[in-house]
Amino acid sequence: MLNTVVHGTPTDKPPLLIVHGLYGSARNWGVIAKRLSDERQVVAVDQRNHGNSFRADQHGYHDMAGDLAEVIDAHGGQMDVMGHSMGGKAAMVLALTHPEKVGRLVVADIAPVAYSHDQTQYINAMKSIDLDKVARRSDAVEQLAKLVPEKTLQSFFTQSLDVANKRWLLNLDVLGSEMPNIIGWPGTTGEFPRPTLFLTGSESDYVLPEHRAHIRELFPRARFAKIPGTGHWLHAEKPREFEASVRTFLNYDFGD
Repeated sequence: MLNTVVHGTPTDKPPLLIVHGLYGSARNWGVIAKRLSDERQVVAVDQRNHGNSFRADQHGYHDMAGDLAEVIDAHGGQMDVMGHSMGGKAAMVLALTHPEKVGRLVVADIAPVAYSHDQTQYINAMKSIDLDKVARRSDAVEQLAKLVPEKTLQSFFTQSLDVANKRWLLNLDVLGSEMPNIIGWPGTTGEFPRPTLFLTGSESDYVLPEHRAHIRELFPRARFAKIPGTGHWLHAEKPREFEASVRTFLNYDFGD
């Protein structure tokens, strides 16, 4: 099963499963998960080929959805689910293929469509680092800065670096070979009948107005909200606003 990081204890509210995006980990969500755990148990996962979870040659969305279903089964059979980017796609496929396992769904800055946002350049950047010359994380950041000028991304990527053992906690080779699947969409049909929040960054172009008709076909109870002044990494750029939006949605009385 996937590696999990559990925050808090079970309460009368449904537990929340947090699913990170590409190159991320459960650790990236620690602050938000801990804050949300004041009301409900929160379980963050390392997805396959990330963090301390297992390595696999396949990295398709049905594979990832199956991994998440196993975690949910181990925590009572149904959870609310929140996923960002790649994690949002995995969460959507889970909700469409195993709707009985998902209570409410939060999809952060991604749509159920194929993209052309190829992320291979970051794999190449991470592979270019000479790990023999890395004694501390700052050494890796210094090397990475030559290819990745954004400081937020330098920090984000190097969180997945095991400095002591001089290795990446990312299966970079498989993530590279599976990139067409990662930026694609498996064409999953069906319908998820429960409340779904599509939470996006106001400056991001990942969820466009022309995507909404298709989103509503799959998620007829979809609601849309934007966090002002944020891009694709909305949860990192404005974590308090992100947390407040998710909390409001999860606690809202839809009259079901």
